[in-house]
Amino acid sequence: MARSASVKYLLPRPGLDGDKTQLMCLALPARVIALHDDEQATVDLGGVRRKIHIMLVDNVAVGDYVLLHVGFAISKLSPQEAERTLALIDEATTDLTASAVERQKLDPRP
Repeated sequence: MARSASVKYLLPRPGLDGDKTQLMCLALPARVIALHDDEQATVDLGGVRRKIHIMLVDNVAVGDYVLLHVGFAISKLSPQEAERTLALIDEATTDLTASAVERQKLDPRP
């Protein structure tokens, strides 16, 4: 499953108006595939490539995993931590999608 560079997941958490679902932005692990002279890098997010800012993280190299949030690398991750985090995100979104499908079956109103 390809991941979007700007991912928003519907997470069931209470909003200000009771139990409506809110959107929540997440930082995602991304692998650096190219460095650029302007404190930017190109990263791969599950097949999606984006140019990002790396000015907040020291010593970024090709092959590193960075934690990406709103177009900025905010820290480096080990490959093991990156893969573990991506697996958890995939698992959570699969579970949420299944729950949403079940809720839609029970209440098909838009």
